[in-house]
Amino acid sequence: MKLYLSGHEDRYALEQLQLCLFPEEPMEYCEAPFRGDGTISRLSRGSRYLTATAKITRNGVTTRGLQRLPLEKESYTLRRRILQRAYYLAALPQLAAAPPWGALSGVRPTKLTTRHLLEGGTPVSADRLLEQSFFVTPARRSLCVQASLASVEAARRLAPNDVSVYVGIPFCPTRCSYCSFVSQTEGSAGKLLTPYLEGLLREIETVGAGMKRAGLQLRTLYIGGGTPTTLSANQLRVLMETINRHFDHSRRIEYTVEGGRPDTLDAEKLRLIRELGADRMSINPQTMNDAVLRAVGRPHSAADVERAYAQAVEAGFSSINMDLIAGLPGDDPQSFAASLDRVLALEPSNVTIHTLALKKGADLFTRREALPPQQDVEAMVDCANRTLADRGYRPYYLYRQKYMSGSLENVGWCRDGDLGLYNIYMMEELSSVLALGGGAVSKRKLPEHRLERQCNPKYSKQYVERIDEVLAAKTALLTQLSKIDE
Repeated sequence: MKLYLSGHEDRYALEQLQLCLFPEEPMEYCEAPFRGDGTISRLSRGSRYLTATAKITRNGVTTRGLQRLPLEKESYTLRRRILQRAYYLAALPQLAAAPPWGALSGVRPTKLTTRHLLEGGTPVSADRLLEQSFFVTPARRSLCVQASLASVEAARRLAPNDVSVYVGIPFCPTRCSYCSFVSQTEGSAGKLLTPYLEGLLREIETVGAGMKRAGLQLRTLYIGGGTPTTLSANQLRVLMETINRHFDHSRRIEYTVEGGRPDTLDAEKLRLIRELGADRMSINPQTMNDAVLRAVGRPHSAADVERAYAQAVEAGFSSINMDLIAGLPGDDPQSFAASLDRVLALEPSNVTIHTLALKKGADLFTRREALPPQQDVEAMVDCANRTLADRGYRPYYLYRQKYMSGSLENVGWCRDGDLGLYNIYMMEELSSVLALGGGAVSKRKLPEHRLERQCNPKYSKQYVERIDEVLAAKTALLTQLSKIDE
């Protein structure tokens, strides 16, 4: 769909909303006015009001939206908000149903409500903000506010010099068809894995020493991927012992290892991971339907998931997360509900429900396999929300992605107050995150809700080749973080 802006240059906000509301229509930005189908977004300044209008023409049908803002209230945020609201109101008559997240296009809707609560707002006023400013539906408003209440609880556990650390292992035994992450399969990694680990150990040493100089305290630690347990037991031992040697764990309150694939887990690895300090494990089936597992390229079975879970419990893990994905090829609402019931029978402390996001880097995008219709995906997600709430779980973090089926969301659910704290701190950007490894993105938290990002080389081969550059950049970042209180 074409998009032309007049009187403003806030292209990103409108593009993202257009992508959410009309995901099947290719985006085309126009530098000049056009005739025919497309969107025209205008911003004009009068003597008393700033006025945003949107005109959307599709298949010869034109609809319009208008929003005004008193000039004395003008700010960057409110100006963007009326542009998005005008666009949404113009788009609504062109849609089959009101979208669940209304005029919100960002990946972190909870940042709005979390900030509102931290600044003295109440759950009621946070709900009203989502309703009146963004037209969010009641069910999504409830999810968002509940997740933000958990974020406020997590924020209260932070001191000014606390940071989270992410250690990335971008390798997997095989590639799942829905995956768009930059990771290499075990077979294709070949000789790269050994030098990658050598570089990662150097980065761990550099960051640990830099944190000590800067007076920073490790609060949460997350080893993710890829699939970290693709590593052998000996490689995991070397990695985790290096982490223990170079990081001060005296203030650490959470240490997660992402097992992900049960075919990479066994009793020996799980005992080792627990003995070396990890207290939270992620075992992610994505589905408990063996036919769907085969359809997405996962060679394990649902029985393998149950075996790995039992071994994790035997190894001493009481905090275990499990992921399911709504919208996988070959799945349907009945099968998804059965997967959820089978997962809940294991009594995990956390369950994360992802909505399939079909991205260009995924094999599934290229193959264009038949996927469940949008109404079935919505039924899966709604079933999960009802079932988890009925079983005593509550939402604790929430985020959205581009190209997500039905413009829905991913939600982490927890029971007994067992929050996944790293997930909250990272997604809500409540503290600085030091990210190590290929493709890892560190985030330096700045005043006034600002962030500064530092990206490691995207690909593992580049990471290995440029490791000295990576270490120099991390040293500079840690020097900046040492000035956090200045």
